[in-house]
Amino acid sequence: MAAIAILIIGEEIVPLSPFEKITLFAMKYSTFKTIMPFRSAKVTLFFLCTLISCKNNGQTQGNASVQNTEKQTKEVVVGANRMYLYIKDLRAKNIAIVTNQTGIVKAEKGNYVHLVDTLLKKKVSISKVFAPEHGFRGEADAGEVVKDGKDTKTGLPIVSLYGKNKKPTAEQLKGVDLVLFDLQDVGVRFYTYISTLHYVMEACAEQHIPVIVLDRPNPNAHYIDGAVLQPAFKSFIGMHPVPVVYGMTIGEYAQMINGEKWLQAGVTADLKVIPLAYYTHQTSYSLPVKPSPNLPNDVSVNLYPSLCFFEGTNVSMGRGTDMQFQIYGSPYFDKTAFSFTPHPNAGDKNPKFNGELCYGEDLRKTPRLDKLNLTWLKKAFEQGKGVKTPFFTSSFNKIAGNEILKKQISEGKTEDEIRQSWQKDIEQFKEVRKKYLLYP
Repeated sequence: MAAIAILIIGEEIVPLSPFEKITLFAMKYSTFKTIMPFRSAKVTLFFLCTLISCKNNGQTQGNASVQNTEKQTKEVVVGANRMYLYIKDLRAKNIAIVTNQTGIVKAEKGNYVHLVDTLLKKKVSISKVFAPEHGFRGEADAGEVVKDGKDTKTGLPIVSLYGKNKKPTAEQLKGVDLVLFDLQDVGVRFYTYISTLHYVMEACAEQHIPVIVLDRPNPNAHYIDGAVLQPAFKSFIGMHPVPVVYGMTIGEYAQMINGEKWLQAGVTADLKVIPLAYYTHQTSYSLPVKPSPNLPNDVSVNLYPSLCFFEGTNVSMGRGTDMQFQIYGSPYFDKTAFSFTPHPNAGDKNPKFNGELCYGEDLRKTPRLDKLNLTWLKKAFEQGKGVKTPFFTSSFNKIAGNEILKKQISEGKTEDEIRQSWQKDIEQFKEVRKKYLLYP
């Protein structure tokens, strides 16, 4: 009996709570009916519990210690690591994976291993990898066209979903039985991984291919703020009517895309989300891998929603330094005690104000934000007055999701006045959001 129990749940890579084990076995009831044709489900469930007990008695002391530690610390477990919930869906199927350098799982000794390598080791048939902005290994600059190629480590073909081909084609999905989606999002409307999610779900819906989203924490899930995108400003850096910061994990967001019928022609994807364990929207989560080249640490991830508005201005937010999205400045500003000079680096081969001395503000010691900060944008605009180079560039309205913010900043509206103009739409969004939440 114990041997059967170990065989059935041998796929797991994280310790299970007793409740999860019972749930898992209940899900596998049909398997047990084949192996042990008992007369009633109650008798079967009784034996399942007995088998779980046998399996527990056979655990090594090390596994028991890990399980006790998890119970005590309630450490967040990402969807990819809860492999026992989805590995069965991958067996005997041809899989395509949408992922990048963030698609990692925590191994037994605490080190991280890429999901692709882990699945290949488990003999899962992976036909190709779809890569988002920045590429499979996360090395391409923001906005840089990512080319198709082959992964040097695994030999798998890499299909770019950034550039001309943002949506998988029918030809690229030919022969694929299931698409696995595993990207670390940062919870901001203009971060393009949710746009990639949209197009992947849309393509799979059209080709009748199931999608499994392996959920990951949103490091900016603790608040909701910013203007809701207006339809006229829809683009790849903003596809849906959501605020700048929307307070949802990527798995919850996938459910919203489906439920609100945002896919072309109202199609819906055959979607399954593998949820996180021990997670709430207020959980503070430190990313183990930087999600993109110019978000090197937790501070930059937290400041990103507020500082990214500078992408649409004549102000630098630190690209070309090792302080990306933690500082801002310009050669046009008055001299201050803090200065920096951008140079080409791994995150930006041609940064704004390349080689020019910029004066500005160092924000690296800013306390964790729980709302958008518009003070920096307003201060920069005031300092830029009288400069020949226009403060706003053509991309600002797309980033803002409307043309109103540019006008409000230009007219000198206070931060409270600007924020008040968002509130009605934010409250309406919150009502929509409630329907798709997986976590408190």
